[in-house]
Amino acid sequence: MDRPHTPHLDRARYPADLRRMTDRELEALAHELRAETISAVSETGGHLGSSLGVVEMTVAIHAVFNTPYDKLIWDVGHQCYPHKILTGRRDRIRTLRQKDGLSGFTKRSESPYDPFGAAHSSTSISAALGFTMARDMGEATGDAIAVIGDGAISAGMAYEALNNAGSEGRRLFVILNDNEMSIAPPVGAMSQYLSGLYAGTPFHALKEIADGFAAALPEPLRAGAERARQLVTGTSTQGTIFEFMGFDYVGPIDGHDMTQLLTVLRAAKARATKPLLIHCVTVKGKGYAPAEGADDCYHGVAKFDVATGVQKKSKANAPSYTSVFGKALTHLAETDPRIVGVTAAMPGGTGLNVMQKALPGRVFDVGIAEQHAVTFAAGMAAGGLKPFCAIYSSFLQRGYDQIVHDVALQNLPVRFCLDRAGLVGADGATHAGSFDVGYLSALPNMTVMACADEAELVHMLATMAAHDDGPIAVRYPRGEGVGIDLPEDGTVLEIGKGRIVREGDTVALLSFGAHLAEAMKAAEELEARGVSVTVADARFAKPLDTALIDDLAANHRALITIEQGAMLGFGGMVLHHLAAAGRLDRGLAIRTMTLPDRFIDQASPAQMYEAAGLTAQDIAATALNALGVETVAFGQARA
Repeated sequence: MDRPHTPHLDRARYPADLRRMTDRELEALAHELRAETISAVSETGGHLGSSLGVVEMTVAIHAVFNTPYDKLIWDVGHQCYPHKILTGRRDRIRTLRQKDGLSGFTKRSESPYDPFGAAHSSTSISAALGFTMARDMGEATGDAIAVIGDGAISAGMAYEALNNAGSEGRRLFVILNDNEMSIAPPVGAMSQYLSGLYAGTPFHALKEIADGFAAALPEPLRAGAERARQLVTGTSTQGTIFEFMGFDYVGPIDGHDMTQLLTVLRAAKARATKPLLIHCVTVKGKGYAPAEGADDCYHGVAKFDVATGVQKKSKANAPSYTSVFGKALTHLAETDPRIVGVTAAMPGGTGLNVMQKALPGRVFDVGIAEQHAVTFAAGMAAGGLKPFCAIYSSFLQRGYDQIVHDVALQNLPVRFCLDRAGLVGADGATHAGSFDVGYLSALPNMTVMACADEAELVHMLATMAAHDDGPIAVRYPRGEGVGIDLPEDGTVLEIGKGRIVREGDTVALLSFGAHLAEAMKAAEELEARGVSVTVADARFAKPLDTALIDDLAANHRALITIEQGAMLGFGGMVLHHLAAAGRLDRGLAIRTMTLPDRFIDQASPAQMYEAAGLTAQDIAATALNALGVETVAFGQARA
């Protein structure tokens, strides 16, 4: 395809090049940078809308501040594509989110211009304050600039950081990127507060900088300025919440007006002596009509045609686990009025949007606030409801203390639905659901399940709906299922009971979760080599089906456990049981196949599991090695 014409961008290999440009050249550069970002993401897919919303801001920050000596920290990092193009990575930008390519987020090992890695939200202000303290204690670092979105700043951790930074009173810059659109529309009091500020004449501590900006704001930002100010603050002179927390405040300013951005940033850099929050109003997907017009503003897109915006999504062979979850839970909720859904800013990503549309009063999106989501669900459970708390596996880590203290300790029947369990592909290590089996199974009172396919997910959701005896969790992967026929109604499973899928007498493959299909392929390979194989689906990591495990151990020469999770998860629990039962010294060869003790960078899920040593060939090789057979040709022998 034709690449954009970029005479200014061609001169801007690094931020130092921007500092030699005129303001007019910087504005032209921003137009070229937007076109380059659209062109690149059309070939790779990724987070387009958020990146387009910060193009001018990216140019202005790098033009004014002395990066990388000054530390620019992007919250979440999914808006960093223009930043990567301007920081020496333009020649690799079309490798975004691919194996051996650029990460889709900021990453310290990738560039000195990424001083702090991120892919989860609301960490930037804390990190920026840390850099500020290092500077003030004599380390060789300059100013710290945190760029945080209106959705991310609603999270508790951001408030904790604002409070700490305000009390410290040190020179620190926070740029609030206010586009009124996180992954899902932001909810709650902070969103309403910022929306009220949109139309207001700028509040300001640095009054001489801010004077006149309100009149320059485009509609609808300008309309009803005085009314909005009085609505938010009560008077026309009272300060903002940020000023009460110890920050100077400038804004709101137009985040796409290069003149405003450069004026404010230059003045702030020259004059700020304490924490300063600069409130920029932006448009997610700015400058690309298909993105601006989409409901999600092209937050995450597949490869697409630039001219039309039509995404080139591959045709699915089976429904996704997420869609199966959404439809099955909605079906259950239609017959049980006590069922409610809870999500943390991800109704579409988790599939709860299906129930939200059908039963809008019974799905609660709490915003980017996983800790609150968990305890909110615990309160619902204590009050007699049946909360299904749907949160990605990697995001649920953020609410772990609440799972321990507010749910497990009180034995409350919260139903945790962990989407994106296992390796997730292009989002890479930051979003991998690697640790939930271990961190949940360690808790008293917790029941932990994993579905082998989409039909099993339907059964497990029915099991969760019927389970009132303490907390229960189910994990399932990203992407499409295996193509199995779906039952209209799920069957309630017996808690702690697995199933035999295939019977043999030499090697037992005990799979937990969605790697069962790979275990079946390995069984075929082993049978072709004359090895009789039993394949079992554990279904439960806690409580374990100890009778099944004992039977497999007693009647096979080798037992191989397989899971899409980290060490000390399901396999560790099986080993613990066999050791406690005195079965480890009876000639049984035991191997546990887990994710390796390292983070695995972005690639396709298949490539990631190959890197993890969890392909069907790896499973077969592990079984043969356990039997004492050399297997040079098999994958596990690579290790």
